[in-house]
Amino acid sequence: MRKVLVVDDEPQAVELLEEFLTAKGYAVVGASGGEEALRILKEERPHLMLLDVRMPVMDGLEVLRRAREIDREVGIIMVTAVSEESTGREALRMGAYDYITKPLDFDYLERALWVKITTMTL
Repeated sequence: MRKVLVVDDEPQAVELLEEFLTAKGYAVVGASGGEEALRILKEERPHLMLLDVRMPVMDGLEVLRRAREIDREVGIIMVTAVSEESTGREALRMGAYDYITKPLDFDYLERALWVKITTMTL
């Protein structure tokens, strides 16, 4: 079973994504911030990460940078409530697989996860 780490400082967002992804057959782990996400990444080695851009203490781009030092292969999809083209380009340059905005298009998210999973070398 593929494992997805959901990182968002809003508990409702984590819960919504956990429910959606669990129903689609993924094992899901939630994290409420960057430090927790990096610890889970090291310990549990998820296949994919849905990572919020705007979080207090450590923003998503910093988590992305540090995550790439831990695991170059994890598929990271950045998620944000604010569509900022420059942030999206920076995230992709830093190794994110995709960049999507809230409210989430769950059909698009499901396709993006499926494409990343099927093209991963495990």
